[in-house]
Amino acid sequence: MTTPQNDNPVALVALGGHAFMERGQKGTIKEHETAAVKICDAMMLLVERGYNLVITHGNGPQVGNLLLQNEACKDDVVPMPLDVLVAQTEGSLGYILQNALLNQLRKRSIKRYVLTVVTQVQVDQDDPAFDNPTKPIGPFLTKEEALRRARELDWDVVEDAGRGWRRRVPSPKPLKIIQRDSIRAAAELGNIVIAGGGGGIPITKDRETGEYKGVEAVIDKDYTSALLAHQVKADLFCILTEVPQVYLNYNQPDQRPLGALTVEMVRSQMAAGHFPAGSMGPKIQSILNYLESGGKRALITNPETLPAALDGAGGTHFVGAC
Repeated sequence: MTTPQNDNPVALVALGGHAFMERGQKGTIKEHETAAVKICDAMMLLVERGYNLVITHGNGPQVGNLLLQNEACKDDVVPMPLDVLVAQTEGSLGYILQNALLNQLRKRSIKRYVLTVVTQVQVDQDDPAFDNPTKPIGPFLTKEEALRRARELDWDVVEDAGRGWRRRVPSPKPLKIIQRDSIRAAAELGNIVIAGGGGGIPITKDRETGEYKGVEAVIDKDYTSALLAHQVKADLFCILTEVPQVYLNYNQPDQRPLGALTVEMVRSQMAAGHFPAGSMGPKIQSILNYLESGGKRALITNPETLPAALDGAGGTHFVGAC
C-alpha cells in the first residue's frame, strides 16, 4: 500500500539529543519513551497543519553511554568504532520516536507511515577538522590513562574543563547526504521520516576506488539538519531547543529576546561577538546555511512555544534578505 504524493509543504524539525532525556536523568528506556511522547505530541501540530515532516535528532548522551559501555567491557567485548555507535543510536532512537509517533497518529486517526533512515553523510577526507580535532567524547580518564591511550591507540586527548581527560575527535563539515533522494521522496508521499540522527554517520569516499568508508568523527547535528533541509527542499527549517527564542547577551542583566531577523542582521550580530561557538553559534550558522542556499523560513524555539511560534507570536524567526 502506498500513500499518494501530495503538494503539502515540507518541514524539517531538528531535535537535540537531550530531547530524549532531561538533565539529571540516567537515560533509562522509560525516560526516553516518556520524553518521546512529549516531543511527538508537539510534532503532531505540524502534521495537523498539513506539513510533510522530516525529523532529525542529536545523540550526544546516548553515544556517550555506549562509549562508557565500550570502556567497561573492553576486556570481554570488542569495542565498536564511533561511526558504528552513531549508526546504533540512529536505529535505537529512531525506533523510540517511531513508536511514539505512530501512537500519536493513531490517537488522532491520522493515516501516515513513519520510517527511520540510517543516514550516511559524506565528509571531505581532507577537511581541516581531521588535523584539528575539537569534539571531546566518551568517559573522563586520568591524565596517565589518557596519555597511555594516546600512545597506544593514537588518540588525540585533552583535559576537559577540570573534570578529567577525554578523547577528542574531528568534527568535519557535512558535504552530501547519501540517502537524500530517498528521504525527500518518502516525505513527499506524506510519510514522517526520521533521518540524520546524531549528524549522520560520517563517511569518506576514496578518490581512486569510489568506495565509502566510515571515519571516527562527529558531525554537528545542526549543520547536517540544515544541509538536509536544503536537499529535501524544506519550506520550514525548525530547530527545537531548550529556550523559547534566541537572545542577545543571554543570561546577562541586559538580555534581550530576538523576534524576527534577516540574514544581514544575524551577520552583523555575529560580527559583534554574539552567538559564540559554545552556545547558540552552530544553530545560528546552520540557519544561515539553510537560508543562503535558498531556504524560505527558519525558526528557533522550544516545544512549548512552537504553537505560538508557528503563528508568528513566539520564537525567533529568520528570513532571507528583504
